[in-house]
Amino acid sequence: MEGEAFFTSRREQLILFTTRYAIPTVYAFRELTAAGGLMSYGASLSAAYRLMASYVAHILKGAKLAELPVQQSTTLEMVVNLKAAKALGITIPTGILLRADETIE
Repeated sequence: MEGEAFFTSRREQLILFTTRYAIPTVYAFRELTAAGGLMSYGASLSAAYRLMASYVAHILKGAKLAELPVQQSTTLEMVVNLKAAKALGITIPTGILLRADETIE
């Protein structure tokens, strides 16, 4: 997790570097793709936050943390940035575009 926080907090620098040197990248979070990265595939942060909110609600209602089940987000999302693909001179296959949850143009 520390590595993810490091890269997420420096996403503008990372995107600038990968664009400058024409490095195609696939990230774990859509936020990096929205910032200019090529693609992302990973857990939906919004779904994970909703899951955390559910935990907080149970705790505030008196549930003991040790009694709550361990859960992880099961909602995965694929985001493709077509503008970044064009800048890199990459054609994204149609099969990937059809499977993408979101395309950024």
